[in-house]
Amino acid sequence: MSKLNEELIIQPLSRRKFFGYAGLASGLVIAAACNKDDNNSSDGVNLGSDDIGILNYAYALEQLEAAFYTQVIMTQYSGISAAETALLTDIRDHEVAHREFFKNALGNMAIPGLEVNFSSINFGSRDSVLATAKAFEDLGVSAYNGAGKLIKSPDYLVLAGKIVSVEARHAAYIRDLISNGSFADNTVIDVNGLDKSRTPNEVLAIAGTYIKTKINASNLPTS
Repeated sequence: MSKLNEELIIQPLSRRKFFGYAGLASGLVIAAACNKDDNNSSDGVNLGSDDIGILNYAYALEQLEAAFYTQVIMTQYSGISAAETALLTDIRDHEVAHREFFKNALGNMAIPGLEVNFSSINFGSRDSVLATAKAFEDLGVSAYNGAGKLIKSPDYLVLAGKIVSVEARHAAYIRDLISNGSFADNTVIDVNGLDKSRTPNEVLAIAGTYIKTKINASNLPTS
């Protein structure tokens, strides 16, 4: 499979239309220029360190989700309804906007396009597609929740909060497509009413099933 940034195409203004964060994007580019690491080595694609590393981590996950939903819409499953098509297309557009925002904001500090492996997914089957979508959305929410405490910049934390809220909306919709009313069951919400969180290493171990490119997260902050 060719690299994601060669496969996926969006309208040039979708990043600005979705976020309205042109000023913050400029700040990220400046920060990236001041914190450049070599992100290609025999140990895999290095995400980097500090906030830049966390942003590249988020970028990697958004690449995966954007690739998945793009394929879902390109090869729609049997029996898909008009409503499902419309809403899954919206999710695709959101994920592509997320991906392109991080890519453009990180500038020359952005990791390269990742190769994916969707061989375990039957895109012609509603059950297979929705089960994978549920897994990806739940994983994305837990990833942003777990990364929040690692972000130093208040501006970046605000950005992460805006994205995770959208991911949670996606997760709720997908869960209700599978089983109505399951959007906030005890598999994702704990007894304190809080959503689950995962560390980057936990998330990447799960996502690695679908990412062919080796990722090196060794320089990411842990506290």
